Amino acid sequence: MATAPDAKPWPAMTLAQIEALITAPGQPFEIETVEIRGVPTRTWKNAPPNLALLIAFSRSHGAREFVIHEDERVTYDAHFRAATHLAHKLAEAGVAKGDRVAFAMRNLPEWTAIFFAVASIGAVAVPLNAWWSAAELAYGINDSGAKLLILDGDRYDRFKGELPALTGLERVFVTRPKGPVEAPAEPFDTLLPSPNEWAALPEMGLHPAAATIAPDDDVVIFYTSGTTGAPKGALGTHRNMATNIFSSAYCNARAMLRRGEMPPGAPVPKIGLLVIPLFHVTACSASLMGTVASGGTIVLMRRWDAGEALKLIERERVQLTGGVPTIAWQLLEHPDRDKHDLSSLEAVQYGGAPAAPELVRRIEAEFGAAPGSGWGMTETMATVTQHTGEDYLNRPDSCGPPVPVAELKIMSLDGAHELPVGEVGELWARGPMIVKGYWNKPEATTETFVDGWVRTGDLARLDEEGFCYIVDRAKDIVIRGGENIYSIEVENVLYAHPAVTDAALVGVPHRTLGEVPAAVVHLCPGCSASEAELQDWVARHLAAFKVPAAIRFVDSVLPRNANGKILKGELRKMFAEG
Repeated sequence: MATAPDAKPWPAMTLAQIEALITAPGQPFEIETVEIRGVPTRTWKNAPPNLALLIAFSRSHGAREFVIHEDERVTYDAHFRAATHLAHKLAEAGVAKGDRVAFAMRNLPEWTAIFFAVASIGAVAVPLNAWWSAAELAYGINDSGAKLLILDGDRYDRFKGELPALTGLERVFVTRPKGPVEAPAEPFDTLLPSPNEWAALPEMGLHPAAATIAPDDDVVIFYTSGTTGAPKGALGTHRNMATNIFSSAYCNARAMLRRGEMPPGAPVPKIGLLVIPLFHVTACSASLMGTVASGGTIVLMRRWDAGEALKLIERERVQLTGGVPTIAWQLLEHPDRDKHDLSSLEAVQYGGAPAAPELVRRIEAEFGAAPGSGWGMTETMATVTQHTGEDYLNRPDSCGPPVPVAELKIMSLDGAHELPVGEVGELWARGPMIVKGYWNKPEATTETFVDGWVRTGDLARLDEEGFCYIVDRAKDIVIRGGENIYSIEVENVLYAHPAVTDAALVGVPHRTLGEVPAAVVHLCPGCSASEAELQDWVARHLAAFKVPAAIRFVDSVLPRNANGKILKGELRKMFAEG
């Protein structure tokens, strides 16, 4: 890479040099090999063995603010008191090791207290998708075999008619109700008072059950965000969750060493605006775990609104935000952006969906912040690859190299043999972040998990240095007359057009070709572009067979699920309807 005369040469170190330096014996990121379900696996030696010890350690952050939600400001000490108080109450209610506790609510301070309370007594947290319908919530509760359920007021109003039919539930609690709580439900404040009262709770300490928790014990069931079929519950362990703490920290240290800077000797607490749901692994596993370990602060929003986010970034001096690329686009394109002081922003990071290279450059140029990206999935409890800053700017179409405890390989679509560097195939991943399997779905588990590897369903390639490039979902590839069209390639070209802020490519049926590519786009405020103009734009950059045969325009960003993945099934309907 060329550098200005007064700039430091980059990179200052290779990936291999960095790994050898900071994962060696006695170093903070020391790696050891342990056997996990019969498979020798590289793990972070210094990661906490369970989440009970993590929440106990968090109390050392004391009066630092942990969660900010509207007029509620919860310190680490207060949150520890709440989580341990609730843990004892849940145990008194009959929740024991291995029991499932389901909860469905928007991002609230109660969410994190419930999660750590459940985890610290060896029970299994089941964070349900708060966007689900009543029928979908009932599915998750029944499928997980939850013993106890906690809802917020919105979910209670939506779901209370289903409660009498859920005979497997022993207790139901409601926090922040909008009206009376009727039997069989009970007010949550009988277990835990409101967040502003947590600091006055008596000292209780960890429940004795915490001493029985092993690293590979079950701790959470996250339901996949599959856009077809019933969701599957990915069964995660304490080790899965704790791995993210060191994976994310390693990537930050690596970025500093790549530019010739020395990482700090201890984690530096940061203020982050969390705008994606905590029931998603990116928020809970990749973000929350590292925040708790470092003593950082989480700023919550009731619902995503780019204008409100700009105000919060300025008011709380937010240093980190992101989640999915759409959020970054909306912040960049918001008409009020220049009215706010965003100078505190240091990084805008995301995963869950590929980003256009243009977005990567704009984050650095217009925010003065380091762009960051990574790859993971529900089945990996989030982080497998990650990079930020110069590495991402130089490889904006990559999701980064794997962390040192992870392995990646590219396999033929039939899973029979590994492909060489540079070839596109199915991405397989292995490491201490891979979940045990799918809850109560042995056939799906056998199909997806093979000797410690997870078959991801993503089409990808690896380069000579190990950087990963996600090309498409295997099911989303468009095959036009026998020619493969990777949707991300076309979407990135559309994103590069100055009028386009959101885009997706889908395949639509064609009588002779089988299917042809078609696109759905959202234009930036005040911008204009015609179908013919965008088709010509793509034709100037890609082969003719990749040009969308039709383009539809929508007035808002494209529909996504809670994990930020575009609902392409919904988009295909637009073309079926003409």
